[in-house]
Amino acid sequence: MWTGCPDQIAEALLEFPASLPQDSFRKDMTSNLKPYPSYKPSSVAWLGDVPAHWEVRRLKWVASLNPSKTEARTFLTADTPVTFLPMERVGTDGEIDEEMVSASGVWNGFTYFRRDDVLVAKITPCFENGKGACLDALSTEIGFGSTEFHVLRAGSSISPQFLYRLTTLAQFRHSGAEEMTGAAGQQRVPKAFVANYPLPIPPPAEQAAIVRYLNHTDGRIVRYLRSRERLIELLKEYRQAVIHESVTRGLDPDVPLKPSGVEWLGDVPAHWEVRRLRHAVNMRVSNVDKHSKDDELPVRLCNYVDVYKNDRITESVPFMRATAKANEIDRFRLEPGDVLITKDSEVWNDIGVPAFVEYSAKDLVCGYHLALLRPLRTVLKGAYLFYSLQSSAIAYQFHIAANGVTRYGLSHHAIKSALLPIPPLAEQAAIAAYLDKQTAAIDAAMARARREIELLSEYRTRLIADVVTGQVDIREELHA
Repeated sequence: MWTGCPDQIAEALLEFPASLPQDSFRKDMTSNLKPYPSYKPSSVAWLGDVPAHWEVRRLKWVASLNPSKTEARTFLTADTPVTFLPMERVGTDGEIDEEMVSASGVWNGFTYFRRDDVLVAKITPCFENGKGACLDALSTEIGFGSTEFHVLRAGSSISPQFLYRLTTLAQFRHSGAEEMTGAAGQQRVPKAFVANYPLPIPPPAEQAAIVRYLNHTDGRIVRYLRSRERLIELLKEYRQAVIHESVTRGLDPDVPLKPSGVEWLGDVPAHWEVRRLRHAVNMRVSNVDKHSKDDELPVRLCNYVDVYKNDRITESVPFMRATAKANEIDRFRLEPGDVLITKDSEVWNDIGVPAFVEYSAKDLVCGYHLALLRPLRTVLKGAYLFYSLQSSAIAYQFHIAANGVTRYGLSHHAIKSALLPIPPLAEQAAIAAYLDKQTAAIDAAMARARREIELLSEYRTRLIADVVTGQVDIREELHA
């Protein structure tokens, strides 16, 4: 995570346009697309009418499923290099990350495929998420991969690239998810579903034209989506850098500095202090959980998810209903200005995530898996503490202190021992007000970028579906 000068990131951000006019972008790519001259009923409910010269055939009549590896015995030797594709090396956008291994190491226990085959993940949630690929550019003739793939081999009436596009249709994914079998968390799409799925099949030349058109237009969309994703990452880094600079150096660039005495912190303003949290907050660790007991009072519980998903605890958070003892309600009731942090998690770097409490009520209490940090009013302001704990350098103390095997946790000692640079109260208030303004602008920019990604992703899905099912005619577009 970036902890240097935010000006360098700000310069990089200037390379990105503020936003993309969505409507004009879509219009530019599809302005000439019209329906086909004539259609006929497909007799498939989700497909509706198809172009009159297209066919509708079940997948098993145009492709073979899960071909046997015995066909490779005649030319494959033990030391022949082959591609290996475990599930994590296949993306949701058709991309693969190839790994080369010897055939002997993967011959047993893995799924066999060849160049030009199509992979479709069969296990949840990989199937629903769209994991799969067309292997037309596979580096080796033969490959092996996860047993959680169905392998489709296109026949003479359908191209591999067009077959792959059909497997990316939202309707295919939704229908397959409904047909899954198996135990919860291990459900899979049956081979029979894939084999019997009806597909719209245009003539081969038209399939090739559709693939060329989608490769071109889809490529433009994907490039833009990736630029927006990169913008969001830069904005996150910029946000981190602005916070870190403010809570470790203050707002005056010319302020005299002194050694903090802490290697990872470096120099701090000469008039600041560096204190351990135990000297700046009153810490309370709750054991109130979601279970309800008859002899307890009803409460609303601010829990781990509420803190992890919200920077600020406000009245709009959908708090869980629970019960607690009267003394627990008194001890763990939230007050404006409190800071909550996550104290244990299955992921080590989800430890120490802060949220600032802006709302309180008589029945709102801190829940399990959280630590409540109530700043000592003469030493520390809650808003400043909230921002300080977002600095990657300061949060680093929690990450290295977290211990566990399957679940990581912070001890009370680890939380109280964390070091914090502390300016005078008035300066803390000024820093918090400055960061309120700065982070609000950055967060708004990230929200706009995420909304653009969402809208363009929806458009991309619709465009692919319209083209491969014949709702629009791209033949004129290709000759233009």
